[in-house]
Amino acid sequence: MAKLGSGSVVTALTAGALAVVAMLAVQAKSSASTTTASGAGGKAPAVSASSKPGTKATPDKPVAVPKDSGSGKRVVYSVGQKRVWLVDPAQSGATRTFTVQPGTLDPAPGSYAVMSTEAGPATGSDGKKVENIVRFTTRGGLFIGFSAAVDGSTPAPDPARKTGGIRETVADGQALFAFAPFDTKVVVVA
Repeated sequence: MAKLGSGSVVTALTAGALAVVAMLAVQAKSSASTTTASGAGGKAPAVSASSKPGTKATPDKPVAVPKDSGSGKRVVYSVGQKRVWLVDPAQSGATRTFTVQPGTLDPAPGSYAVMSTEAGPATGSDGKKVENIVRFTTRGGLFIGFSAAVDGSTPAPDPARKTGGIRETVADGQALFAFAPFDTKVVVVA
């Protein structure tokens, strides 16, 4: 058996450590743009806005919370804008906003309350594995609620199927799940 010198072992260990650090840096960079309701120093984090699920808009163009969405801590869902706001007056208003991909069954405009939550994974009405499920109403015998596909995808639903899942990215799903426990107000606007 060949004998390895200590310099070879140190070089191999250093190269491995650098690879791990580089991988962690890439992961940290991709998750650093995600804001949560628990911003640093007790301040409300910047609102993120996007035109498609999971992308962030420029900070100088925040998307305002709809005026007809009520008051107090609430989840606001605009069917027309395909957008969600997590609003907490204790955190200076909207702490997060993001776009979503709705299912084929839209909830009627109005005020609801979270009726159940499930960390998952579970199978959604579209057959996909989902997690961070927040249900707030039913329609046609199906639950309507927010969830994130385990694989992170947010594709348009099959128009031939009745689906009540409002899909969000994994990061947005985690934020909404943490923000909206049972009985949290959900306001749906047109």
